[in-house]
Amino acid sequence: MSKSPDSIKKINELTLIFKSLLSDGKTDEALLLSEKILKESQSIEQRNHEIEAWIRMERALLGGINENKIGEELSWCLDRIEAVSPGSALHGLAILNLSSWHRNKGEYMMSLVLLSDISVDKGHGNDVVGLARLESSRLLIQMEDLESASRHLWISRKYLSQTSMSAEYLTSSLEWLNLSLDAINPDSPMMSEKIKLAKPQIKSDNQNFGVNPQDIIELIDDIFPTISKNLSGEERDDLGLIIDATELLSEDRWISALKNRKSEIQDPRIVDALQS
Repeated sequence: MSKSPDSIKKINELTLIFKSLLSDGKTDEALLLSEKILKESQSIEQRNHEIEAWIRMERALLGGINENKIGEELSWCLDRIEAVSPGSALHGLAILNLSSWHRNKGEYMMSLVLLSDISVDKGHGNDVVGLARLESSRLLIQMEDLESASRHLWISRKYLSQTSMSAEYLTSSLEWLNLSLDAINPDSPMMSEKIKLAKPQIKSDNQNFGVNPQDIIELIDDIFPTISKNLSGEERDDLGLIIDATELLSEDRWISALKNRKSEIQDPRIVDALQS
């Protein structure tokens, strides 16, 4: 049975209201509305498998079902979305959500396996791929696989740089920098070479983990203009990383720029570091 224009319009209007309620943090009202959307999506006249799976996923995340059933529900939603809309933004979101559920249960390998299904080759967008690599890196750090985590963070930067997700791009950059400052090695291959030659393995040997200082310089030169636009804020760990890198690499230009604008800095730790 074909869907009437009125039925399509009705369910589209309901989903827009639902999204608006979520954006406003009105989760209780969103949950109530989700019951109506779910019923509409399952009706004979308006049967819409994608909306049904999306709403069921949202309900699971909002606490609309028994906690013991969340993993099973998210898995069902992922299977359904993958069947009707593989490679879509919703498909990527479903993978990320189920992966997060496994991560929160301490099932890191299962989470990584799910994230590995996200790739541009399968049609996923740069934003979803970038987020997947960022999450993969955090899991790998938990598993003490720093070499692999470093590569995933660098790849995350690459994809996020091609999106409007500037905050996430900066996050992946700073997390890579934080990981790298304890592993500076001039003899280490550049990140581009490491990624090119990387092969699947159970776990990297962290004893051989090293980061070429030229990659660090390249990254800081890239993000410093963004970080230094506004130097206010009482907790500026990002500026602390820049100062640490300056000292480790004997590169004065970033710290000199910060000293020239010391009056704008509010984090007392950073002010003290610039005075020493």
